[in-house]
Amino acid sequence: MNTKTLSVSPLPTLGIHSSEKPTLTRYNPRSRNHSLKLLSSTNLNFTPITPTLREICQDHVPHHVLQRMQEIGYVMPTDVQKQALPYLFSGRDCILHAQTGSGKTLTYLLLIHSIVNAGKSSVQALVLVPTRELGMQVTKVARTLAAKPDGVDGEQKLCTIMALLDGGTLRRHKSWLKAEPPTVVVATVGSLCQMLERHTFSLETVRVLIVDEVDCIFNSSKQVSSLRKILTTYSSCSNRQTVFASASIPQHKRFLHDSVQQKWTKRDVVHIHVSAVEPMPCRLYHRFIMCDTKRKLQTVLSLIQSDAPESGIIFVGEQSEKSKKAGNAPSTSLLIDFLKTSYQGSLDILLLEDKMNFNSRAASLLEVRKGGGYLLVATDIAARGVDLPEMSHIYNFDLPRTSIDYLHRAGRTCRKPFSDNNCTVTSIIVPDERFVLQRYENELMFNCEELIP
Repeated sequence: MNTKTLSVSPLPTLGIHSSEKPTLTRYNPRSRNHSLKLLSSTNLNFTPITPTLREICQDHVPHHVLQRMQEIGYVMPTDVQKQALPYLFSGRDCILHAQTGSGKTLTYLLLIHSIVNAGKSSVQALVLVPTRELGMQVTKVARTLAAKPDGVDGEQKLCTIMALLDGGTLRRHKSWLKAEPPTVVVATVGSLCQMLERHTFSLETVRVLIVDEVDCIFNSSKQVSSLRKILTTYSSCSNRQTVFASASIPQHKRFLHDSVQQKWTKRDVVHIHVSAVEPMPCRLYHRFIMCDTKRKLQTVLSLIQSDAPESGIIFVGEQSEKSKKAGNAPSTSLLIDFLKTSYQGSLDILLLEDKMNFNSRAASLLEVRKGGGYLLVATDIAARGVDLPEMSHIYNFDLPRTSIDYLHRAGRTCRKPFSDNNCTVTSIIVPDERFVLQRYENELMFNCEELIP
C-alpha cells in the first residue's frame, strides 16, 4: 500500500533579516579569501522565505480567482495549505487532518478551482458535508471566492455553485441541473443520495470529490452507508481526485488503511497531519465548576451574569431514549424556558438543535450572523464547522461524550480574524464527571481551572 503520512508542526514566520547595511568590497582575483571577506563584512541572517498563497497557486489556479482571493484578504498560507496544496495540485488524493480554523476549506476550494473548467456545462466538483448548517457556510465561502473580482472587465466565465442540502426543494434543484448544470455542488449526503437514486443526477463528470468533516459522517449511523455508496458505487476513486478533511480523525492510521482497502481513495493517498503544539487555539481559557444536577440551571445563569460575554453558546447533550420514554422535557427546552424567564441581560436567546425543522434552524443561524449579542442554546449540530467569529464564551451545560466532541465545541470560539482576545470554555459538571474531564485534558493537552462557587 503506497500511502504517505506527512506530519508537521506549525512553522514560525520566516524571512530575511539584516541588522546593518552590507559593506561592498572590490573584487580581487588574486585574493583567495575574497568571498570570506565579503561574507564577514555583512551581518545577514538568511532564513528561507515563505511563499505567499498566490505564489503557491499561480501556476494552477485561474488569475481571476487569485485576484479575488487577495481581495478577500488571503495572502499568506496556513500550515495545512503550505503542506497540502503541492500534493493536491499534483493530483494526489489527500486526507487533510488539521485543527479547526486552520484553513482546510480554502485549501480544497483552491484545488477545485485548479481542476474545473467553468466553460463546461457539467458538474465537475462535489463537496459533501454532514449538516445543512455547514453546507450553507461552505456554499457562502465558495461563492465569495468564485465571485468576479473588482475591476475585471469582459465576459469572464465564472464557476457556479449549487447548494443541495437537506430541507431544500429537490424539484428546483432538478430543474437547475437539467437547464444549466452548476460547476460545483455542495451537498448533504441524504439529499445527494435521493437525487442519485432517482437518476436525476449523476457523478460521471465529477473530477474532484471532497468530504468535509469526514469522521462525523462515518460516525453517523444515518449517513455512513450512503457515503460508502457515493464513494464506491455511484463513482470510482480511479476517475476522480478525493479529499477527506477534518480536525479530528480518530485512529487515523486505520482510517488511512481503510481508505485504500475500501477503495475510497487511490493507493498513493497522502495523509497531511498538521499537528499543532496544542490541539486547540492557545487563546482559549478552560475552566470547570462542580455542582449538583439540580443547581445546573442557576449555575449557568450566574456564570453568564458574571462573565458578561459578547456572545456565547451553551452546549446541551441530546436527550437519551430513557429520558424520552419517561416523558421528561429535553434539556434544551428546560434551559430555553429558564433563561427567557430568569436572564435579565441584553443578549438574545436563540435555539439550534437537530429536531428543529430546517427553516427554524436557518432562521436561528441568520439571527446569529446578523451580529449583535446572543446566547445560542445548541446541541452538537453547532459544533461542526460552523463559523461564528463573534463567539467569546462556550458553556458545556452537559459534558461532551468524547474528547473529540470537546475539541469541536471549543473550536467554535477564537475564530475572529486578527483578534488577540482570549476566549473561555466552561464545563458545568457533577462530581462524578471530574475524571472524564481530566481524561479530556490529558488527550487534548490543556489545563482546566476549577471555579469555586
